[in-house]
Amino acid sequence: MSAADAPPPPAGFAIGHWTAEDARTGCTVILPPTGSRAGVDIRGGGPGTRETEIIAPLSNPEEATGVLFTGGSAHGLAAADGVMRWCEEHGRGYRTPGGLVPLVPAAVIYDLTAGAATVRPDAGSGYAACEAAGEEVPPRGSVGAARGAAVAKARGREFSTPGGVGYAAARTGPGETVAAVAIVNATGDVIAEDGTILAGPRGDDGEVLSSAAILAGVEGPPEWADGAEGGAERQGTTLVCVMTDAALDKTGCSKVARMAGAGLARAIDPVFTPFDGDVVFCLASGEVDPSPWLVTRVGTLAATVVAAAIRDGIRCAVAEGEPS
Repeated sequence: MSAADAPPPPAGFAIGHWTAEDARTGCTVILPPTGSRAGVDIRGGGPGTRETEIIAPLSNPEEATGVLFTGGSAHGLAAADGVMRWCEEHGRGYRTPGGLVPLVPAAVIYDLTAGAATVRPDAGSGYAACEAAGEEVPPRGSVGAARGAAVAKARGREFSTPGGVGYAAARTGPGETVAAVAIVNATGDVIAEDGTILAGPRGDDGEVLSSAAILAGVEGPPEWADGAEGGAERQGTTLVCVMTDAALDKTGCSKVARMAGAGLARAIDPVFTPFDGDVVFCLASGEVDPSPWLVTRVGTLAATVVAAAIRDGIRCAVAEGEPS
């Protein structure tokens, strides 16, 4: 499964990037059709999010107006203001007696040591990402929220591998489209389809090492500096948005997001660590039919698609020759 022959996102879903090339940061927005339901599953030990509670199963709103992924750590959450402004201008949002209120859950990656730490996505960046959004297969690699991404940081960023935006999509037997966009910035390694290491930390002589082995102490004690600064060099996070035209309700979206997390476990090792802020969103645009069989079918395929999107992001970034 590769983005080269993958179908585009389901009808009405648009994906856009804003990229600060030299500062090595950016943001990525996913705009679903009006009325799409949303769910979320947060697995990482260090997430940075905004408005995720509104799409939790016990919260009242069923829908999300958009989803934002951003660099800049918590500073970058300001970009969601621009997504809200764009959505309001285009008549999108939760209708209240006082007007439209766009609901834009957001999540961040830590990229402040990748380039210019004082340049972070802001409201103008989020607005620009919306303006750039299109319904085709999105640009992948070192763009948008993954501009400063890196993976395999067990030895620090100096020995890491470039991360990137990845995309994959497939269709179920009955015809539902399941697509995923991933911002790949994991602390751990990315694992290929055959179980080998696709992206791991480099050794002193350029050889590829195993983060799992390093962190488990098999290859000696981890070379982790003391204090917050050293820990920040190894901050990771993989952000995923599953998009489908399946007839999921809000609870079904959260269940699919949880099942899709299996894709992270297949493609990243180790995953969901205390240093990762892994978050999976699911957006569904179909007429609601909350069948457990539908959730199972879509969630099973979502895990496969998510793993493929993660690997695609690494392959695209490495092919571009980006420094880590």
